[in-house]
Amino acid sequence: MMPLYWKTIGHGDRHLVLLHGWGLNAGVWHDISVRLSAQFTLHLVDLPGYGRSQGFGPLTLPQMADALLAQAPARAVWLGWSLGGLVASQLALSHPHRVAGLITVASSPCFSAGDGWPGIGPATLGQFQQQLSEDFQRTVERFLALQTLGTESARQDARRLKEVVLEQPVPSVAVLNGGLEILRSIDLRAAMSGLTLPQLRLYGALDGLVPRAIAPLLDALWPASRSHLFSKAAHAPFISHPDAFCEQVSGFCNQIDVMGVN
Repeated sequence: MMPLYWKTIGHGDRHLVLLHGWGLNAGVWHDISVRLSAQFTLHLVDLPGYGRSQGFGPLTLPQMADALLAQAPARAVWLGWSLGGLVASQLALSHPHRVAGLITVASSPCFSAGDGWPGIGPATLGQFQQQLSEDFQRTVERFLALQTLGTESARQDARRLKEVVLEQPVPSVAVLNGGLEILRSIDLRAAMSGLTLPQLRLYGALDGLVPRAIAPLLDALWPASRSHLFSKAAHAPFISHPDAFCEQVSGFCNQIDVMGVN
C-alpha cells in the first residue's frame, strides 16, 4: 500500500487526527493547526489520492478507512470535515477500538436528499460528476464557492480554499468522481445509530450542502451524540470562525479519556 502524506505536530498527550473534505488536502487546517497543536498531538493527513497522497485510484469508503489506519496512532479522536466526516465515521464503525471520540464537521451520514431527508439533490451531484470530465477547474471552483456562500467572509474564505487546492497536486478526475460517488450513494444513518463512543457533530447554519435541518433529525436518531450549530458559518466553520471552532473541539476532547502518546 502506498504511504499517505501524514504530518504530526504538537506534543499533547491526546491524539487528534484531522481529515479534509472532497477535492482538498490537509492545508485546509492551516488556520486552526497552531491553536490545536498547543494542546494535542495533531495528525494532518491528505486522504488517499488527494494532495500529496498520490498513487491511489478511487477507493471505497472502507478502503479509505483501512488506508488511514495503517499509519494512524493506536487510539485517537478523529475529526472529519464533509467527505472526511464519512471516512471518520466509517472508521469508527469498523474499528471502534481505534477511536476515542468522533467529531464530524459540516458532514452527514447521508449527503443525498430524499424521502424527507434534507441534503444535496441527486441531480446536483450528477451534474458535478458530468462536469468534472468537461471542465475540472471550473467544477472544483464552483464546489468551493458553494461551501462559503452566505457568510460575511465568503469571498476571502472561498479564495483561501482555492489556494489550498492549488498549493498541492490536484486529485485525478477518477479520484474526484470516486469521492462524489461516495457522497451520492453512502447512507450510514442506521449503522451509526448503535455507535456508543463519544460523538460531536458541528454544523454551519448557512451551509448549503449540509442543511441545518439535519442536526435535530440526528439529535433524535442518535441521542448519545451531541451537536453544535455555528449561527453565522457555512460549510467551513473552521475557516470562518476558527476560535469558536477550536473551543468546541477542545471542550469535547477534554472530556474524553484518551490513551497517551504512542
